[in-house]
Amino acid sequence: MATSTTTQLPGTVQIAAPNLRGFDTDTVINAEQAAAFITAGYSFCIRYLSLSNGQSTNDLSFNEASVILNAGLALSAVQHVLNPGWVPSTSLGTTYGTNAATNAASISLPQGMNLWCDLEGVATGTSAQQVIDYCNAWYNSVAAAGYVPGIYVGANCILTGSQLYEDLSFQHYWKSLSNVPEIPNRGYQMIQTLGSPVSGVSIDNDATQNDQKGGAVIWLKV
Repeated sequence: MATSTTTQLPGTVQIAAPNLRGFDTDTVINAEQAAAFITAGYSFCIRYLSLSNGQSTNDLSFNEASVILNAGLALSAVQHVLNPGWVPSTSLGTTYGTNAATNAASISLPQGMNLWCDLEGVATGTSAQQVIDYCNAWYNSVAAAGYVPGIYVGANCILTGSQLYEDLSFQHYWKSLSNVPEIPNRGYQMIQTLGSPVSGVSIDNDATQNDQKGGAVIWLKV
C-alpha cells in the first residue's frame, strides 16, 4: 500500500509558459542526466505513475522528483496505460484514478498540479460510451484528491474530437505524436513529437502552448 510522506518537494505549483521544450520518458533520471537535459535546452520532464497502488521501482519516486526539480526542470506526471487491446470501464477508471492520486501523494506531488490519464491502445470494437465512462471516472477520482486531471490523447483512443471535448470532464489535453483528433473549441496544451536520446535516455519531445481558451499545463517547478 502507498503511504503519504510528510517530506515536501522543492518548488511550487505553477502555470506553464508557452513554447517550452520538454520530454517524457519511462527511464529514471539521475542528477547527471537531469543536468544534461538542462544543457540541451529542455525545460521540463514528465515521468510515470504506476497503475497499481504503490509506485514501482522504475516509476517516479520522491528522490527522483527532487533531483529533477533541483536541476531546474519543471515536473509533471502521467499514469501508465494497460497494453494495447485493453477494455475500459467505469470501475477501472475509478480504480486507476484513485491509484494515480494516491501514488502522486505518496511521493509528495502537491495538490493543484496536473496528473495525466493516458488514453491509447483501446480494444477495437469498444464503444465510445465505455471510453467516456472510464475517462470521467478517472477524472472524478483524481479531482476528488485535489489534483487537476489532464488527458493524453494517443492512438486508438476510440473517441472523436467532439467526444473528447463535449463528453469528457477534462480541460487539459496533451496531443500524442500519433495521428489523433483535434480538440474543437479548445485545442491542446502540450504537443508530443519524436525525440532523440539525451545522455543515454530515450525520450519523446514535448512542447507547451496555451490552448484556445487560454488554458495551460499546471506543473511543479522550483
